[in-house]
Amino acid sequence: MQVTTGKFEATGDIMIVPVFAGVEKAPNNTTVGLSRGASIAVKAAASGDALTGKPGNMLEVWTKGCTVFFVGVGDKETLTHKGARDAGAKCLAKLSKDLGTNIVIRFTSGWNSSNMAAFAEGMILRDYAFDKYQQKDDDNANKGEWSLECQAHERHLEGLAAAVQKSASIATGVHLARDLANEPANRLYPEEFGRRALEWAEGKSNVEVEVWDYERLHKENMQGVIAVGKGSIRKPCMVFFRLNPDAQTGERVPCIVGKGITFDTGGISIKPSAGMWDMKYDMHGSATVFGLFQALWATGYSGRVNGITCMAENMPSAEAYRPGDVIDTYSGKTIEIFSTDAEGRNVLSDGLWKSAELNPSYIVDLATLTGACVVALGHEASGLWSNDKSLSDKIHEAGNAEDEIAWPMPLMPAFEKEMTSSKFADVRNGGKGRWGGACTAAAFLKQFVQDREDENGEKSQIPWAHLDIAGTAWGADTNACVAHGGTGVHVRTLHRLITSQ
Repeated sequence: MQVTTGKFEATGDIMIVPVFAGVEKAPNNTTVGLSRGASIAVKAAASGDALTGKPGNMLEVWTKGCTVFFVGVGDKETLTHKGARDAGAKCLAKLSKDLGTNIVIRFTSGWNSSNMAAFAEGMILRDYAFDKYQQKDDDNANKGEWSLECQAHERHLEGLAAAVQKSASIATGVHLARDLANEPANRLYPEEFGRRALEWAEGKSNVEVEVWDYERLHKENMQGVIAVGKGSIRKPCMVFFRLNPDAQTGERVPCIVGKGITFDTGGISIKPSAGMWDMKYDMHGSATVFGLFQALWATGYSGRVNGITCMAENMPSAEAYRPGDVIDTYSGKTIEIFSTDAEGRNVLSDGLWKSAELNPSYIVDLATLTGACVVALGHEASGLWSNDKSLSDKIHEAGNAEDEIAWPMPLMPAFEKEMTSSKFADVRNGGKGRWGGACTAAAFLKQFVQDREDENGEKSQIPWAHLDIAGTAWGADTNACVAHGGTGVHVRTLHRLITSQ
């Protein structure tokens, strides 16, 4: 979607006029550029009882050359960024390209710049479909892409232009993450993810991507990733992202780590067949990392950031790892395997330990880790665990601002004790029962966050947060900004977290 801003001049093929509750007539500047006859029809419609301005209320007025839609957004005094964003997304979802593809939004009296930008952002985020494997008839193929012009009073234009361009740039990362998540596993497997990352980095002078293949993983003793991925003919890999690698030398910068299981059968602890088709989404943590780097690059962020994605396909075979196995990890710690379907934490054990070697300011990992998190929070929020309250608070606030809720969850000593109670290894990859499964999984990950010394020689863990996105990576039916499939969740949250510091 091409996005621009301008004065009240062009009408476009489709004109969107967002209106507040209690509207009794067409707002000022609504009919600028329309013919006299069209203006009369639009004003008459706006004065009728069909237009209320309440959320969800939408009134269509056809005129020659331009179809006008009045879109209700509710009370002006209580309109939030989420309300404006959702209204924009729902509006775009109802539009048809049969009417044309040039959209104009007219923000008239009563609008502030931030809510205007949020409404436009909703339209930008909703403008997504994953249809690359579907044949298209000639009519649909020739309709082209949407274009969007946001019109407002001149005093708003400069700020609005900057805001919508930023939203459009960040959305390239959100949509990339969705693309990666929606790819079927026969098209996107660990090595292919690495190849696409290398291809993405080509020609970008401030980006580096490095891929550790199966041979390199063995050389580095990345046995957590190897164990999970060795049962597949599609061998595992680790992908390292670096943005502005020559900036902030000597400073600590963020490191974002993603779980990248391109397909999860459960391995020897095989899953039921019902719903297994959704396990292509089990790499969404890594998809978010990739999308985040695209968003940071597209918005021109000048700081240094590191990213690690732990890529594997979890398949049953004669070479697959088994329940009861004890596996090594990059950290030197051993893991007793209780379930091969608790594989995400195994690959992350290597990624988290490696991330500490980059001397990060903080570490955030993202993983579609547990069904237990979906039981607890549904599809409305990601679970958030952290060893650092300040970091947790910042992620929570950033998620709220972007309507990507990250809900703080407990990381109790009892959970850690449970996960370090193996009789045969340093850590067990499953809890002792079904209760608190998302919390015990987080406690497992905490065992692979390294300590470091401060200037006084005192040791403490590196600030770390874990986001369990099992319920928010897909299936989020109440998310107005997503039509189907992968959501690209937390690209915007982490972009805000990183760029606001």
